[in-house]
Amino acid sequence: MSQPTPAARLATPPPGTRAPELVIASLRPHGGRLVWSALLLIAVAGAVGFLLGNLPAPFQDWMLLATAAALVLLGVVLPLLAWLSHSYTITTRRVISRRGLLSRSRTELSHARGYTVATRRGVLQRMRGTGTLTLSDGVEGQLVLEDVPNAVLVGEVLADQVELNQILAHRDMQGSLPQGHLE
Repeated sequence: MSQPTPAARLATPPPGTRAPELVIASLRPHGGRLVWSALLLIAVAGAVGFLLGNLPAPFQDWMLLATAAALVLLGVVLPLLAWLSHSYTITTRRVISRRGLLSRSRTELSHARGYTVATRRGVLQRMRGTGTLTLSDGVEGQLVLEDVPNAVLVGEVLADQVELNQILAHRDMQGSLPQGHLE
């Protein structure tokens, strides 16, 4: 059996020192929920292009444009802003979930504390390659990452980060014990 080359090994910090926090992935929910918004925008643009200047006598062009603007605002802009207001960041130390447009909420879960990763994938999610990940540490509650692209890969990365952070925390704890202490 061959030994791993030094380049293939994960660079870990010396015992007792903190590794810098690096961003592994920055994600948003899958954009598939914006398909209806895109179709609505195309339909409104086509209807306005066809009807502008061709409306019957009691209607005015400004009525058409106001209706089109309201439809685009409610059916395209607001769903886009709602989608943009969700983000998930995975770092070497924690998972951060941010949501909200006007009032922001932020939830964090540390890898070192350990948590379970549950993946739920419906039929449409399997077709798109997405899934919903539920991270539960058993104490503070759950962190739900909804409609994450490449959910299986993200779940594996999260499990690897939990394992690595717990190994580093155990190693650092062993280094801080008195010299004569053995377990």
